[in-house]
Amino acid sequence: MKNITMVDRSKYLADKAVEALMEEALLTPKPGLVDRRDTGSHSDMNLDLMLKSAASLQETFYKIGEAAWSEKPTQKLREKIARIGRKGEYDMLKETKGVNTHKGAIWAIGLLTAASAIKGPEADAGSITDTAAQIARFDDRYAPVKETNGEKAIKKYQVRGAKGQAQQGFPHVIDIGLPALLQYREAGHPEEQARLYSLISMMAYLDDTCLLHRGGSQVLEQTKERCRKILLAGGPASGQGWRHLLQLNNYLIEENASPGGSADLLAAVLFIDSIQIRLSRYKTELQLQKL
Repeated sequence: MKNITMVDRSKYLADKAVEALMEEALLTPKPGLVDRRDTGSHSDMNLDLMLKSAASLQETFYKIGEAAWSEKPTQKLREKIARIGRKGEYDMLKETKGVNTHKGAIWAIGLLTAASAIKGPEADAGSITDTAAQIARFDDRYAPVKETNGEKAIKKYQVRGAKGQAQQGFPHVIDIGLPALLQYREAGHPEEQARLYSLISMMAYLDDTCLLHRGGSQVLEQTKERCRKILLAGGPASGQGWRHLLQLNNYLIEENASPGGSADLLAAVLFIDSIQIRLSRYKTELQLQKL
């Protein structure tokens, strides 16, 4: 790991970023979201489109990793990453014929990719999210003036949104989603259920601007309440928790609301988790070499 090159590291991070987006898409059943079972609350998306969209971002994440290699968080880097991200968004929309599949994920995973490139292969999760926050706190002076749906929801409902989440160091990822994933996995539950538990844990506390935009505050609060019921029932591994999960999916479809922000954060959890697994294996190998 010490002799790793910029090309190797950037390719590795891009591979892990795309893999995280694909694994998030494949996870089933996700309430209100596209998965292997249904298209959730999205009439313009399907699983094949989500996977194609994720694959189209390989070069974007590679270039972000390349740009951040051996750099420090600065406004110049922030704006360089933003330019790459906007080009990636253009490529994504070209692949999806105008459907916004991963705009939020480009922001979140792009920042984490850059932070991982800066901190190097031995960085822990907290160091990565802290560095991502430092980058996110710089303004992008060349950002488009047009207000996004997420920004409209932030103003209307006075919530933090994706930008605030990043600037605070992804607290729902590092304090809720990742610990939930590890806890459920270590308890012996199947990997897919551990990932669902992570998603539901974040949804229970996140002011998801995608839900707010499409469903308003009432749908957001009802979703949080239903997620807490799933958790109190023991999560998706329990029969009652599983039934609550399916009921939540039906509810969000009926309300035509989708927790897209939570989906982006789950991809962030999976991205960081995959890097940490490799780090853990590397440390174990070092310990064995000393024996």
